[in-house]
Amino acid sequence: MHTPPSDERADRADDVLALARLATRRGAVREMLGWLARRTGGPAVLVGDTGRVLAGPGGEHDPAVARLAADAAADAAVELHRRGAASAVLGGGEGPPVHLIALDTGPRTYLAVVGPDDPHCGTLLADAARTLALCWRLEQSERARRRIESAEEHSREAVLHLLMVGSVPAAQRIAGALRPALPAVVQMYVIECPHARRREIVRRIDREAGGGAWIVPCPVRPNHVLALVPPEPGPVSGDPRGGPAPLDLLIVRLVPECRVGVSAAVALRDTPTAYEQAIHALAVARSAPERRAGFGGDVDVTVLAGPEGYVWASELLAPCLRYAPARRADPGPQELLGTLGSWLSFGGAASRHLKIHRNTLAARMRHLDELLGVEISRSLAAQSAAWLALRLHTAPQAAAARAMAPLGHTATLDAVLGTPAAGTWARAQLRPLEQAGPTAGLETIRTWLRADARLPAAATALGISLPGARKRLTRAEDVLGRSLLTAPSAKYELWLAMRALGSL
Repeated sequence: MHTPPSDERADRADDVLALARLATRRGAVREMLGWLARRTGGPAVLVGDTGRVLAGPGGEHDPAVARLAADAAADAAVELHRRGAASAVLGGGEGPPVHLIALDTGPRTYLAVVGPDDPHCGTLLADAARTLALCWRLEQSERARRRIESAEEHSREAVLHLLMVGSVPAAQRIAGALRPALPAVVQMYVIECPHARRREIVRRIDREAGGGAWIVPCPVRPNHVLALVPPEPGPVSGDPRGGPAPLDLLIVRLVPECRVGVSAAVALRDTPTAYEQAIHALAVARSAPERRAGFGGDVDVTVLAGPEGYVWASELLAPCLRYAPARRADPGPQELLGTLGSWLSFGGAASRHLKIHRNTLAARMRHLDELLGVEISRSLAAQSAAWLALRLHTAPQAAAARAMAPLGHTATLDAVLGTPAAGTWARAQLRPLEQAGPTAGLETIRTWLRADARLPAAATALGISLPGARKRLTRAEDVLGRSLLTAPSAKYELWLAMRALGSL
């Protein structure tokens, strides 16, 4: 039996050790293929049995040489698979020889080195194939894990989107397949956290919630996590009766960088309302020493509604509701109304919420401006009217109220805001500002609203710096317990309240 010389055995041991070290690095397969290319003097690739190159070496390579080598390796792999052999040296003659060896993976994958000048290439490839096979399987498993994780994340996001647009039965069907099932009554948590740690924080929240929360990384804001959870039973934090700490307290204890806004308990169909409440609570939590806050206000504007309000909302939205798209691919009335609602809540970020290109969003908004006859994107008055009309149009009692209205009856926004109920609602909205000091009071908010909620114009009108204007609005957020600078914003409600009282 032939015994290899001691220096040859030492070289082989060094090669195996080098491969073992490379196997511990990130991108181990590419690193090992690059090492093999340098070690043998010929390009090294992984090729599938159909001739597709699956992986190439890391490092700098001549693109033309790499392309020729990949073509030669692909042809050789197809031929070897046809023969059913585990390894071979193919080619030669006019082209370079290709050394191939099958990896112990499924489907069949080959390690190929093209035109090597190492006389011991066969032994080297046999040693490399064992380590490469393991690393390749690990990388494939990691890719599969990421694909599954991404698919589940997108499915969960789709459930949230369906809830936000009112498609509750469809959301429940998908959620029932993914688990956990959606509860009939929910609280929304909006958790603000470092973007880089969002996935880790999602896992920790899920663990603390015992798998009972529906947790979704926010599709609009990369530093927000949304969680739909069943309402907390029993005593709340600070209750002397004790009991388990609520989830928002656990979150800020586990991750001190987090801020948490929590909605009131609402029916599942009212998830959009819960989201707005949680956003408003988050505005308070940012400056609260405990870094968390629950919603303590009221965003129900249906107190403005009677038959008059529902008729007015229908008339305002009628051009959009009657719109018939010229092509099947064009958005219809409901899709346009969904775009309008998303834009009113998120502005330009609505493109991420709706999963459309920003140019598509801009084109839809121009189309809505034409249909409704107002420049919604420029005028806070038009935005506030559209926001109220959407709220009233989608209210559960809207259809019945419209049916009861006299035939041919028309209504105006001033008529809707001129009722005693609207006056009571408006005074309640503005009372905290009336009681606040001048730097967070009515005049600051009125000036900001008159500037169409544009901060630079408001700062100029107030005669203060831009940071000073931002600081005043931040104080107003604390006074109101509502979000002004972060969408969804209370600016539409404040505009309507001031309009109802004749102060705009």
